[in-house]
Amino acid sequence: MSKEYEIIQPQMIEWKTWQPSMLSSLVFICRDAEVLLIRKKTGLGAGKINAPGGKIEHGENAETAAIREVEEEVKLKVKDLKKMGTLKFQFIDGSNLALHCTVFKTLEFIGEPEETTEATPFWCNNNEIPYKEMWADDICWLPGMLEGNCFEGEFVFEGDSMLWKDIRWHQIDQES
Repeated sequence: MSKEYEIIQPQMIEWKTWQPSMLSSLVFICRDAEVLLIRKKTGLGAGKINAPGGKIEHGENAETAAIREVEEEVKLKVKDLKKMGTLKFQFIDGSNLALHCTVFKTLEFIGEPEETTEATPFWCNNNEIPYKEMWADDICWLPGMLEGNCFEGEFVFEGDSMLWKDIRWHQIDQES
């Protein structure tokens, strides 16, 4: 299949049989009308703004990995994570990365966020989220998720460019 054809019709991906090559998690830590965001220093998305999170290691589930990643990236202990959604990303550039991400939200944390070698954390008002410095898909689902809505999203990217998206909103699902 030519690259031009893939770019024109990325929706041809069979999402029902799609298999990820990497599993990850994100945690949106909220207090009042603010959310804790980070500027990533390393790895996929370095330089972009996102939430704490990262790769699920062998033997971990999404929640265990999320708790570990938050502590590694911003030195906070989180609990009472609520699963809010799933993101599936297919990159059609040279990496062909197929990434599945479980998105959590919590109001429960212990400590103060600290900068680490992986991330620079900062609190951001929910109405002032810097979407232009984030992955292109974030503006499609993050506002609704912060309002308490659960979702599933599928996205096709070429590098930093989002080529296609499908987002479905649904009732709260506490299954992992």
